[in-house]
Amino acid sequence: MNSHEVLAIIPARGGSKGIPRKNIKILKDKPLIAYTAKAALNSKYIKRVVLSTEDQEIATIGRDLGLEIPFCRDISLAKDSTPSLHVFQDVLIQLKSRESYNPDFVIILQPTSPFRTEKHIDEAIELFTVSKADSLVSVVKVPHNMNPYSVMTRHHDGSLKNFLPFNELNNQRQKKPHFYARNGAAIYITTPSCILDQNTLYGKKIICYEMDKIASLDIDDNEDWFIAERLI
Repeated sequence: MNSHEVLAIIPARGGSKGIPRKNIKILKDKPLIAYTAKAALNSKYIKRVVLSTEDQEIATIGRDLGLEIPFCRDISLAKDSTPSLHVFQDVLIQLKSRESYNPDFVIILQPTSPFRTEKHIDEAIELFTVSKADSLVSVVKVPHNMNPYSVMTRHHDGSLKNFLPFNELNNQRQKKPHFYARNGAAIYITTPSCILDQNTLYGKKIICYEMDKIASLDIDDNEDWFIAERLI
């Protein structure tokens, strides 16, 4: 694979609501963010791993894990309502302004995916590098019972109706087409041009990198945390 300047960004604000202080909560014997830090730092292709946070405790733990924190995120970019795109734009703009740094690719790694490894990261980068796409997102296959042909809507009187028109696909698992959902996203790759010039995280051509259900676990609530503890 040709040499590319690949920048990894790990976004980790301090104000998580579902699980307070989630990003640095101890999972088995280390803070949650440590699993993503290890995967990123062990990648064959990532050149820099930058942590974006407004929280001093998270920043200290990040530095101890070997992550770069060239600046702290402004508190205005750490609200529940802050679009992720603005956070990543901030990192690229700051690095360009401070260091004249311009990566070829940007890989975004959420700290809530502890079972995503450097193997997944490197495979995704290799796939993206040889593609003609301008963005890649990791996905997981939608379980058959959550397939759009199995989904139903519930009405105010409690009655159910098929989301899609009824046909043989509604009842035959083997015949249902496969659907895929973003898994967190555990891995997201794009170009600075998409983020800064096109003002989007998703370019004109998106390719997928499929991951299995366990590797795709995204910790969002206490039930997810319980599952992660048992799996790990």
